[in-house]
Amino acid sequence: MTTTIDTAGTALFHQSMPFTERLGVQVLDSRAEQVRSRLAWDESLCTLGGALHGGVLMALADSTGAVCAYLNLPEGKAGTTTVESKTNFLRAVRSGHATATARPLHTGRGLIVVETEIHDDEGKLVAKVTQTQAVL
Repeated sequence: MTTTIDTAGTALFHQSMPFTERLGVQVLDSRAEQVRSRLAWDESLCTLGGALHGGVLMALADSTGAVCAYLNLPEGKAGTTTVESKTNFLRAVRSGHATATARPLHTGRGLIVVETEIHDDEGKLVAKVTQTQAVL
């Protein structure tokens, strides 16, 4: 199965958050209703046990959620910043990709709440993240 990379969305991630380029994040879909991105398993991003580090997964979720929040900004607002993030880790990623899908739960004038799920290549839920973004 071929995966289509959203080159404009990937460029937005890398320009606005250079750390995502270092991690190798690729954007698959970037719309207000849903933002999807992924990163490939790499030994340099792992714990001693060969699993993607939790901080890497959190960075993927935070970045994906931030773009989702940005795409849902109220008119006239310039950006967002994460003020709270809660992650539940459910399984390890030891190969392939971790794919994050972020969807808005609440889009208000002062706060935007986003829920992000991370799945492995088999479609199994790896982590669930709920984050709150302050509107700037």
